[in-house]
Amino acid sequence: MNLVSMEYPSPIGPLVLVSGDDALHVLAFPERGEAHRTRLARRLPGAAIRPGRAPRALLDALDAYFAGELNALDGVAVETGGTPFQQKVWRALRSIAPGATQSYAWLARVVGAAAAVRAVGAANGANPVSVVLPCHRVVGSDGSLTGYGGGLERKRWLLAHEQRFCAGRRAG
Repeated sequence: MNLVSMEYPSPIGPLVLVSGDDALHVLAFPERGEAHRTRLARRLPGAAIRPGRAPRALLDALDAYFAGELNALDGVAVETGGTPFQQKVWRALRSIAPGATQSYAWLARVVGAAAAVRAVGAANGANPVSVVLPCHRVVGSDGSLTGYGGGLERKRWLLAHEQRFCAGRRAG
């Protein structure tokens, strides 16, 4: 399998992308990119990861999202690996609408593991395709911004970005 790795310049700083022809495998902040690439190499032994350009459709979707088309990432195909539990948590992230937030407890209930809030939090934190699978939309039960691999400033920016465009749609 041949994969390409590149940095995508976003309004919240560079994002590390690792993709194949038909799926995104990693979208991470630089400080976490190497850990995700290492896990990817373990998951796909023999895969060649070379510098290159991600597919145009993926770059267009990211450009559109950051320009305010908040549903532009919905169709991005991802290949996350992970345990069945992690995959269930990551799929559920896409059910949280742009501009909205949900708690870790809500996410645990949605995946059928109401008592596993900490495990859901750990799965959320291990999400290899941040932003596309919107782990930034998960907050504490009291609405507080808690843990985010990219840092709380980036989480705050992403939520404000989405809420700004959602508010514009409601007002218009």
